[in-house]
Amino acid sequence: MPMSKGWKTTAADYNKENRILLVEDEPDIAYLVKTGLERDGFEVDGYTNPILALQNFKTGLYRLLILDIKMPNMDGIELFNRMNKEDNKVRVCFFSASHLLNSNYQKFIQEYPNRFLFLQKPISIHKMSERIEQYLSMW
Repeated sequence: MPMSKGWKTTAADYNKENRILLVEDEPDIAYLVKTGLERDGFEVDGYTNPILALQNFKTGLYRLLILDIKMPNMDGIELFNRMNKEDNKVRVCFFSASHLLNSNYQKFIQEYPNRFLFLQKPISIHKMSERIEQYLSMW
């Protein structure tokens, strides 16, 4: 299945309580995260292309966005800003290998304290699921 076009769980009845939109430009990482989170009970729509993710984004469908920060064509911050205009209630997890984000990213994240979860790669799927559940239980 070509991941650059995105892939979706085909359940007819969406359950927003555990529904996640994952946008990660590395296909192998995207696949592992998607399948791991699904094993832990989440419903995950995954995209490796942020533009396709934005085109298919639907207001009110997701409880959490997991966005890679550094991606080609559109970074995770810009993708969040565009999606946030459509649905400002959805929670966001930024997912990045860079522990030393440039000052623009740090400034952005600091402007919204407690709004975001930040997970640094590499992380085990089990730990990622735990952190996501803790984060979502705050709301």
